[in-house]
Amino acid sequence: MDPLDAQLEHLSVLTGAWASEARHPMLPGDVIRGRATFEWLDGGRRFLVWRAHHEHPDVPDGISVIGVTEDELRMHYFGSRGVHRLYSVSAGPGTWRFWRNAPDLSQRFVGTVTDGGETMVCRGEMSRDGDEWEEDLELTYRRAT
Repeated sequence: MDPLDAQLEHLSVLTGAWASEARHPMLPGDVIRGRATFEWLDGGRRFLVWRAHHEHPDVPDGISVIGVTEDELRMHYFGSRGVHRLYSVSAGPGTWRFWRNAPDLSQRFVGTVTDGGETMVCRGEMSRDGDEWEEDLELTYRRAT
């Protein structure tokens, strides 16, 4: 199996509906509830569509498409505030990552699936200068029933 196809296959564990709870350092004390879905675009397992909704007015909703472009795994993100970004992606058994390096804002994110696929813990970090990293959005997803 092609290494990129194998990484796409590792993302299959994400498919389905999830309830989320998030925390963000810029919103101390707030628990941000929401929901997300991951589903394969019709026609095969080539593009994974991630939709996220947050019930807090300061946290944007978003849609992302993860798939192979230009011989690497990438994610295109589009947020409800008009922000759009392109990330590199990697995936392995029970773990997936995405990141971007940019002069004004670098970001990295790690998601780990636990509890037999019923829970996913995700941690984000950001850097405004590429050297100093700080905590960003922290999410816990639980399978929706």
